[in-house]
Amino acid sequence: MSTTPARPVISPTERDSAGDGRPESPPSIRHSHSRGFGMGFVIKLVLMALINAFGLFGILSAWAAESWGILVFLLLALIAADLVYFLPTRRMLPAKYLYPGLIFLLVFQIFVVLYTAATAFTNYGDGHNSTKQAAVNQLTRTYEQRVAGGQEYPVSVLNADGDLALATVQDGRVLVGSAHQALSPVEGATVTNGAIDAVPGYDILDYGQVTAAHDAVMDLRVPVSDDPAVGALRTDDGRTAYPYTPTLVYDEQANAMVSDDGTVYTDNGQGAFVSPAGEELRPGWRVFVGLDNFAAIFDPAILGGPFVSVTLWTFAFAILSVALTFFLGLFLAMLFNDKNLKFRNVYRAIIFLPYAFPAFLSILIWAGLLNADFGYINQVLLGGTNIPWLDNPWLAKVSLLLVNLWLGFPYMFLVTTGALQSIPSELYESADMDGAGAVQKFRSITLPMLMVAVGPLLIASFAMNFNNFNVIYLLTGGGPQDLESTTGVGATDILISFVYKIAFAGGANDYGVASALSILIFIMVAVVSALTFRRSRALEEIN
Repeated sequence: MSTTPARPVISPTERDSAGDGRPESPPSIRHSHSRGFGMGFVIKLVLMALINAFGLFGILSAWAAESWGILVFLLLALIAADLVYFLPTRRMLPAKYLYPGLIFLLVFQIFVVLYTAATAFTNYGDGHNSTKQAAVNQLTRTYEQRVAGGQEYPVSVLNADGDLALATVQDGRVLVGSAHQALSPVEGATVTNGAIDAVPGYDILDYGQVTAAHDAVMDLRVPVSDDPAVGALRTDDGRTAYPYTPTLVYDEQANAMVSDDGTVYTDNGQGAFVSPAGEELRPGWRVFVGLDNFAAIFDPAILGGPFVSVTLWTFAFAILSVALTFFLGLFLAMLFNDKNLKFRNVYRAIIFLPYAFPAFLSILIWAGLLNADFGYINQVLLGGTNIPWLDNPWLAKVSLLLVNLWLGFPYMFLVTTGALQSIPSELYESADMDGAGAVQKFRSITLPMLMVAVGPLLIASFAMNFNNFNVIYLLTGGGPQDLESTTGVGATDILISFVYKIAFAGGANDYGVASALSILIFIMVAVVSALTFRRSRALEEIN
């Protein structure tokens, strides 16, 4: 009696899609390019090697410059990069894509904001841009005079464990001196044809090394002898030195600069040495001033008056620019949204041209067109009139708004065109059946639906126009300028151009006040944006 072998039981999950009962083959496993030694791994290895090389170079440079904050950041960033891209774990996969963006965010956004905030609480600016020691060194170099009839010394620059010295040949002897030791003979030095070949315990710097250490060489003062009246050697090129005597010296115990005529310049606690008569020595140094910069912005005697007027015009310029460009763009979008209109795509392309043309070129062209003396608008279109478009305060403001309208309405046209096409046509059909007119449909359907879609874009446009430096700077330069103002502010200056003039275009170049004003601008834009975003969310909930 033959026995038929039993058929194996196959679960439904083991059957293929055809249902023929045959077990499926196991799925193939794909390995990531980061595993193994494929081409992807080699490329990653090369890129990370370059990143580590540049990172180590930055760390060594920061160490040499004693920039400990930058050193710590580079070290941590480099370690984090190696961990992210070389640790064999799936948990690091999202970090591989997020890490580069995070680094750029920290460097170009967060660091800039924090540095600006820190600067806002200092007196940083022209004459107050360094440390106290650097200011003392600069004052000592500035207030000194060459000894009358002083001898010319051919010198060589020496280095001994980071300390610079000068060597010269006098009467066949090699004399060496440093900042703390007057010129004195040394034994064992060799001279060939008047040039020093070697000095025991020192390295002779060549021209390239002297150039690399130029600042330190310029700061070096070597006493000629133990008599201070003889002066100290100073060299500008590392080859020739002359004796100089200081007319202003620093008294460390008194914390003051003392002039050769006996005048004492004391530390006023605000980053400067000041005489009893009120004379201030420049340069000073950078110090913490607290809220003084913010107080100066609101002080009517300093920036208070211009600040108020500039702020009001800034809000007016931003709001009017957004409103004008939006409604003109919306009007044209609704006009060319008619499907029965012929060549509407051609019209749309023509309207888009101002947006495609570089903005700064358009602004410069408009500046020429609006010129009162030879501009095309006055001389051709208006028959030779002399309308001061850019010289009258109110006309300059109107010109700015018109030029900004020209630059901005194509963008609003594109945005509103897309938003209009997304509104369901059934809403308009229902409104027609209810007997609603064109104005009522626009007010009840079109505008609310548009605001839901373009509301965030309008907020962004407001923020952009609030800080629209280019159109102000290129068209009017902030002018016409108020001749009675000491700040250089003009009738069309907005806050960002006001900041520029305080920081770069003024005589004082007060970076601290400019940074404080930048913080206020940031707060203003943030508050307005937050309020308008809340309003846009309310509209979205309604719709």
